[in-house]
Amino acid sequence: MIKNKVVIITAQGFQDHDIIYTYYRAIEENYDVSIATKNGEPVIGKYGVTVPLDKRAKHNISFDNLKESDFDLVILTGGHEAPDRVRQDKRVKEFITIMANSGKIVAGLCHGPWIMISAGIMKDKVACAYIGLKDDMINAGAHVVEADVVVDNNIITCSYYAEVGKFMRETFSAVERWRNNEILSEHLEL
Repeated sequence: MIKNKVVIITAQGFQDHDIIYTYYRAIEENYDVSIATKNGEPVIGKYGVTVPLDKRAKHNISFDNLKESDFDLVILTGGHEAPDRVRQDKRVKEFITIMANSGKIVAGLCHGPWIMISAGIMKDKVACAYIGLKDDMINAGAHVVEADVVVDNNIITCSYYAEVGKFMRETFSAVERWRNNEILSEHLEL
């Protein structure tokens, strides 16, 4: 069985709920989970949670180590401070663009889609948006609908962290569809 690989990208001031839930749900689904921060340094959330999250967690990786070939999925979490910091980093924007263009899953929760906007991947996508991001999402060329979670091919958006359960279910399903298409493509090439 192939183990799916996910990277959660964040920074100082992240929404604690987003990181905790996405991290442990991905582990529960047997994903290989990495957390990326600017230089791989530990960061602290709005409510005092620090990542790495526990003594068994891997060390955070640096944005320098974000390579599309290493991951099947990227999760961009919220807390307006962290995504605003992350979206200013050229390495992350390039990584997100490459992931999206390669058909891999790019999933943004609450304020996380700010990073997707800055990476330039939202034009002509159907998406939902946190109220504070709606104008940014529209200005980026997305078609915004009122919904908790929207899946547009390999791009997933979630309007509010209280919907993180739905978000993760849709994200896992999208990775499974991507994996099945990838395997089918490999068989067709043989």
